[in-house]
Parts: sequence; C-alpha cells; structure tokens
Amino acid sequence: MTRALPRRLVQLYLGLALYGVSMALLIRSALGNMPWDVLHQGLSARLGWSLGTVTVVVGALVLLCWIPLRQKPGLGTVSNVVVIGIAVDAALRVVPHVDAMAGRIALAAGGILLNAVATALYIGARFGPGPRDGLMTGLVARTGWSLRLVRTGIEVAVVLTGWALGGTLGVATVVYALAVGPLVHLLLPLLTVPGGQRAQSMQVRAAGRAARRSAPMGRPQVSQTP
Repeated sequence: MTRALPRRLVQLYLGLALYGVSMALLIRSALGNMPWDVLHQGLSARLGWSLGTVTVVVGALVLLCWIPLRQKPGLGTVSNVVVIGIAVDAALRVVPHVDAMAGRIALAAGGILLNAVATALYIGARFGPGPRDGLMTGLVARTGWSLRLVRTGIEVAVVLTGWALGGTLGVATVVYALAVGPLVHLLLPLLTVPGGQRAQSMQVRAAGRAARRSAPMGRPQVSQTP
C-alpha cells in the first residue's frame, strides 16, 4: 500500500491536469462543452473571469454543499478543485482556435477521449471523488432518490443555466454524455491502482457511476471534469 503511494499521487495529478487539457480541447472546438463547462463558460463570459478561475470558484462552492450532506472530502477532492482550474487556463493559452470543421471535430474527439483517460486516472488513484460527483452521491444518500434522477436533474439545471448565460451547448455535449461513460468503464480497470478488497469495491462502484454517465442528458440517468 505504502509503495503504491508515489504512483497514486502521480496518477492523481496527471489525471487532473489532463482533465483540464481535455476541457480546453472541447472549448476550442466550439462544438459543445462538457455539461459543467457550459456553466463555467457562461459565468466566465458574464463575470470577465478566466475559465479556470470560474472552475475553481464553482468547485469550491459545490464543495461547501458537502457540509449539510455530511460528505467527507479526500485529497483528490480538494486537488480537483484547484488543479483542474489551473490546468484549463494553461491549456487554453496554447491550444489554438481552429476554423476548419475537420480541425474542430478533431479537437472535440480528442477532448472526449482524453477526458475519459483523465477521469479513469484520477478515479483509479483512489483519493476521493471530485466535488461535483460527491454532491451527486451525497444527494442520493440523503434523499433516497435514484442516481440517474439526481444526476439528470443536476446536469440539466447546470447546462440550461450555462446556456442561458452564453455557454456553448452543442453536438459535442451530447456525444460526450453518450461516449465518456463507456470509455471510462473500459479504462478504469486498467488504471486503478491495486489496494486490496476495499479498493476493488471502490473501483466497482466508481465504474458503475461512470457507466451511468453514458445516458443522454434528456433521459432519466444517473461522474468532471473533475
């Protein structure tokens, strides 16, 4: 267990950094953002803050919602709030705007694939869920509602609010919702750091949550970006 700690730490922070890069790729494609990034982008446009700053602030506010839900954050939870915001701002400085449709499609596809890898990396490091996933599971635990219903309600509200504020909602948003769950489900067993029976149980639960992400947002469904 102790010998696995360096690998877990490297995997956690690599996954979170890559998550931020995947966000930047989808944003630059202008074909649609991840659900929470529709909100982040809309708030960024209204407030004049960088996307990374908005991501950090929203993540921190969501984390505060854990208190009445009696959720306990881990290292991965706190790191998620900070690292992804820094990474997406850094990536947006180097990922160019692309006008050609072929290039935009390539950016969107690359962003979705990279996001699945990044998600499997940071979940597989076993340092706790991201703030948004913790909000979802906390609400499920407190209300007894289904995971799909809670996730649908949160993401629909987030997407519609972000779209009303000027965030980009498009075909890539739908493709992301359909594709990322199955991709994470395939990658997670390969990237989860072994850690005994408890860790294997956590892996199974995380894989189940990731698979539920594959349902379209418009249908009853259920983890972003950290």
